[in-house]
Amino acid sequence: MAIITLTTEWREDDFFHGILRGKLSSLCPGAVVINNASAIPPLNIMHGAFVIRNTFSHYPEGTIHLIFVSSEGSGEQPHLLVKARGHWFIGADNGIFNLILNSEPDLTVSLDNKDQSDEISLFARAAAAINEGKNPVSLGRKVKGLSERVPLRAAIDRDVIIGSVIFIDSYGNAITNITREIFSRVFDGRAFRILIKSNKYHTEKISLLYSDEPVGELVSRFNSIDLLEISVNGANLCQLFSIDTGDAVRVEVRSSIQTGNGLF
Repeated sequence: MAIITLTTEWREDDFFHGILRGKLSSLCPGAVVINNASAIPPLNIMHGAFVIRNTFSHYPEGTIHLIFVSSEGSGEQPHLLVKARGHWFIGADNGIFNLILNSEPDLTVSLDNKDQSDEISLFARAAAAINEGKNPVSLGRKVKGLSERVPLRAAIDRDVIIGSVIFIDSYGNAITNITREIFSRVFDGRAFRILIKSNKYHTEKISLLYSDEPVGELVSRFNSIDLLEISVNGANLCQLFSIDTGDAVRVEVRSSIQTGNGLF
């Protein structure tokens, strides 16, 4: 029984959901269709890639992932079927596959669309063909290479890491592109302070839980995907301090003359 995941820009009440699920029910009877994520900010490829990159591996191998993020496609961004790490991905070649995988896929097929179907119909047909065990190359033509989009990476120096906010979760916590491994490499055994957006807001410790800090205080911790996350215990950090994706996060060596007074 196939598992098909949906990652879309659509609101939950958008009629596109019904069209897609109806087509999948007709073409893939018995398949398990899972809403992996909806309401991805329209055309925000970085956001969509972040969600899929951090979720797809939790599904069983053989899962088919349909990606409706900036998915219209064009001559320069054809619709692709991609196989990688035991999973299937279907979407437009707009850079999102490169951001999700950060490596060469096992197979890439440019999907034939001779009847000029919309992407909902095209993706549903391709998913049904994979579910039926058809040769994936029969769905189009085998191609090499994916459109590349450069991910935002943290800059590292001996005494400082300069990163940025790459995702804001449902609680208003700011997730950065600073990994636990990078942080440990630079600051293992050294005093530090973490500054977000400016010198005004900073913290000087890594917590395990939000509740390790008093309500209303900044919390810095490594989350379940090992990325540095900044939050406020009991509040929405990004609303309080007008933080958005792309804002700077700086980790620097703390000198003895600096005082760590958190928010105030």
